[in-house]
Amino acid sequence: MRQMGLEFEVEPSDADESPPDGASAAVAAERLALGKARRVASRRAEGLVIGADTVVVIDGRVLGKPSGPEEAKAMLRQLSGREHQVITGIAVVDAATAVSRSDSISTGVRFVPLAQQLIDRYVATGEPLDKAGGYGIQGYGALLVEGIQGDYNNVVGLPVRRLAELLGEFGYDAFGMGLE
Repeated sequence: MRQMGLEFEVEPSDADESPPDGASAAVAAERLALGKARRVASRRAEGLVIGADTVVVIDGRVLGKPSGPEEAKAMLRQLSGREHQVITGIAVVDAATAVSRSDSISTGVRFVPLAQQLIDRYVATGEPLDKAGGYGIQGYGALLVEGIQGDYNNVVGLPVRRLAELLGEFGYDAFGMGLE
C-alpha cells in the first residue's frame, strides 16, 4: 500500500476466517475479505477500510495457513512440481456510509519439484507458518517457484492494481493520474 502512496493503519479485524460452506474458493475469499473490512469499518466513523484474504487451491482443495510445521511440510509436498491457484479476495468499505466494493483475483503458480531436505530447511525458517499454502513468494519461498501466470502482487497477498481500481470507485485516485 505504500507503493500506492496510501496513508494507512493496520487494524486486525478479529473476524472469523472460516470459509463459508458451499462457496467456491473465489467467493469464499471475497466474502472473508469483505467480512474483515466490514468488521473494522463498524468500529470507525470515517475512512476507507481495506480487507483481504488469500487462499491456495490445488486439486479443488483449499489450503489456508498451516497449523504448524508438519502441516506446512505436507502442503509443500502437495505443491511440489505442480501448478496451483492463489486466490485473494479484496474489499473496500466506506466506514461512514457502509458502501462496499469487493472482488477476487486468481493467479496460477507453478512450483519446481521439491526435495524433502529443501522442504525441511524452508519450514525451519518459520516463514511458511503464517502463509496460505505454506509459502511466501516475497521471501525464501521465491526459490520454490518456477513461474507464475497472472498478478505477482496477488500471490504476495494484495493485488494492488485491482485495489487501485476499487479505490477509484470511491473517488480515490491511487496513482495521482487517471484510472482507465
